[in-house]
Amino acid sequence: MTHSLPVIVGFGGYNAAGRSSSFQSFRRTVLESLPADEQEKTVVGLACLMTLVKKTADAYVTPCGKVLSASEVDRRYRTETLEGTLVRKTELFDPSQVPGHKRVKFDRDDRSHIQFSMQKRDLPRSIPTDWQITELDDGRVQVQTSANASYLIESHYELISKASGQLPSGFDPSAHYTSRFHPRGLQMALVGASDALHSTGLEWSDIIAHVRPDEVGVYSSSALSQITDEGFGGLMQARLRGNRTTAKQLPLGLNTMPADFINAYVLGSVGHTEAITGACATFLYVLQAAVRDVRSGRRRVAIVGNAEAGVTPEISEGFANMGALASDDNLCKLDGVDRPDHRRASRPFSENCGFVLSEATQYLVLMDDALALELGADIYGAVPEVFINADGVKKSVSAPGVGNYLSFSKAVAAAIKVVGEESVQKHSFVHAHGSSTPANRITESQLIERIAEAFDIYDWPVTAAKAFVGHSLSAASGDQLMSALGTFHYQIIPGIKTIDAVAPDVFQERAIFPLADIDVSDCEMHVAFINSKGFGGNNATAVVLAPGRVEKMMEQRYPNQYEDYVVRRKVTRAHASLYATRADAAQLDVIYRFGEPLIDEAGITIDRSGVRVPGFARDVVFEVNNPWRDMCKFEN
Repeated sequence: MTHSLPVIVGFGGYNAAGRSSSFQSFRRTVLESLPADEQEKTVVGLACLMTLVKKTADAYVTPCGKVLSASEVDRRYRTETLEGTLVRKTELFDPSQVPGHKRVKFDRDDRSHIQFSMQKRDLPRSIPTDWQITELDDGRVQVQTSANASYLIESHYELISKASGQLPSGFDPSAHYTSRFHPRGLQMALVGASDALHSTGLEWSDIIAHVRPDEVGVYSSSALSQITDEGFGGLMQARLRGNRTTAKQLPLGLNTMPADFINAYVLGSVGHTEAITGACATFLYVLQAAVRDVRSGRRRVAIVGNAEAGVTPEISEGFANMGALASDDNLCKLDGVDRPDHRRASRPFSENCGFVLSEATQYLVLMDDALALELGADIYGAVPEVFINADGVKKSVSAPGVGNYLSFSKAVAAAIKVVGEESVQKHSFVHAHGSSTPANRITESQLIERIAEAFDIYDWPVTAAKAFVGHSLSAASGDQLMSALGTFHYQIIPGIKTIDAVAPDVFQERAIFPLADIDVSDCEMHVAFINSKGFGGNNATAVVLAPGRVEKMMEQRYPNQYEDYVVRRKVTRAHASLYATRADAAQLDVIYRFGEPLIDEAGITIDRSGVRVPGFARDVVFEVNNPWRDMCKFEN
């Protein structure tokens, strides 16, 4: 039985390095290795995204009205643009002055009491039994209590970890559409999915006209739900902070909401929806589900990804109390300095002290190869396999285990079957989980070493995206995959440039952990392995094929149709290029279909063969074959 090949026809999103589509974020991570024109393009595009300048018809305008050329924007704003991207000191809030409360207790002896006055309207609905209340003349009351009492007093506290991987400074997702008090994570889901869709160069209406409604799937989630005030964060804290809960905080806080928002407000889809979480490996979990369904033919189009707005005081404090984050004090101890270098806080495979929390939204558009050929879709790669394995018995929820040996080794074995042993041995590289913890640098490097030995691989290049953008939790593997697509396009493997040396306890006999970018144009990369390890034993490894390999496979499968496909692809590429130009000017064209006419349920037609839904070109068709027919021979 032949399987459909899930090909990547679009990709998009945002992280601390910028926009994913047209490789902007990748270019930011390898900026010094690019030609001058590519560097300028990157800086100017980021400057627009960060609202440092605004693009007009033929020039760029500063907030004070000064007109600049692209080269002038590059010279004037390069430093500010670079400093406002990648891992840096937290800007979303002041990590040194986080609002909170301190519980204090007032003691008394038998002859004393506590007395204070307040507005009568501010009295609690349920008056404490030991309060004696006297009304005053000015709408105030006097309260006297004779019992021991404790109170919450407004007080600020300081986070021990002040570095994070935030979206570029000045970039506000809510400013690009009518956000209606959406939690930041859902804002990011909309802008990320829109970016991915636009990057295809295809109109969604054209795509949906070629498939049945239920042949579309959205696979998306957030590992920690929406923890900002508009979601679960506000819901859980409202009473303790003296606020009221809203009607939106509970539903918008659900970790399924990224998928729900994309279905309802981006696609208008009635197709399959799936929200899976696997801690820090969540992106690969949803990717595996999509690959499974596309390969089997159940789905022909899949929107896959995650959005996580994890840079909040509560999440930071939670990970810090686990000893997982790179604290300022420990960074200073590593460097022998008094002030931490937040830019270099994430240090995979070096002397390190913990990971750096970040936020990101990353999405792929997958199609089966036949549909991509039919539509003339551009192909940026393919994902033939994703493997997931648990750890078995664990000594702690955060400890690494054996599951990653299974997922990674199966991925390498599968890649060899698809593209051959030489491609894997000489033309592959690893995007490691590279969390920047002392335990990870040992266990993951040993894992890579042992797998390389088993498959006779030497000088295996290993990179780690978290050095640049931090750990975005559910979207972390998406950050890695987007970087891998950049490597296929530019034939540059990013060096781990936040470290001065690889730690002596890292296994390096068969792997290379480059400190500077590697030009691999003379040894073109065919395969990337995306590896992820999540708390609780959530291990996943994906095989990603380079577009050059995929085109050769497509040409072999469709020899009589491939030339026509190449002609159609030229049109698609031209449309994608137009969007890239607009997006580089921060004209993001975010899709938000709130308020559009609803589907008229009265217009749905159901019969024995399927369902017709108003507004869709094709019907939902019932499955006519019984896969268990040999078990269903019943006597009447």
